[in-house]
Amino acid sequence: MTRLIPHPLVSLALLLLWLLLTRFSLGHLVLGTAIALAAGAAFARLEPATPRIRRIWPLVRLLGIVGLDIIRSNAAVAWLILSGSNARRSGFVEIPLRLKDPSALALLSMILTATPGTAWLEYDPPSGILLLHVFDLKDPEEWMALIRDRYETLLMEAFG
Repeated sequence: MTRLIPHPLVSLALLLLWLLLTRFSLGHLVLGTAIALAAGAAFARLEPATPRIRRIWPLVRLLGIVGLDIIRSNAAVAWLILSGSNARRSGFVEIPLRLKDPSALALLSMILTATPGTAWLEYDPPSGILLLHVFDLKDPEEWMALIRDRYETLLMEAFG
């Protein structure tokens, strides 16, 4: 059954949505079923590999660190904006990463993008260079050390 319909709930939800958006008829039922089954099959081909987490405790520590960093960053960005200070200088930082695991890189990208004042812009897999935009860039070396020591180390422990 899973080969014929790899994601039955996704296909059923798409079919129901199709029928809600169009008027119900036998033709729309057949067309909606065909589209839902094709979309479910396409979705099955796009599924990423299951992440291999070797140790969970580094991720628990990382959750706490990221939570505090997001709160601090929110306060810092709010202060910069509300104070009207023109002393800030946005910039780009190229950070060499040791991470190679796709799941760990995806988690790092979510962490950096969710933290106010930073945005993950680009990652070059062959060189391992991350391009990061920082809202208030004072010292690029400080950002490299922060990402390497606070986030990347724990992700490498967790994902091996």
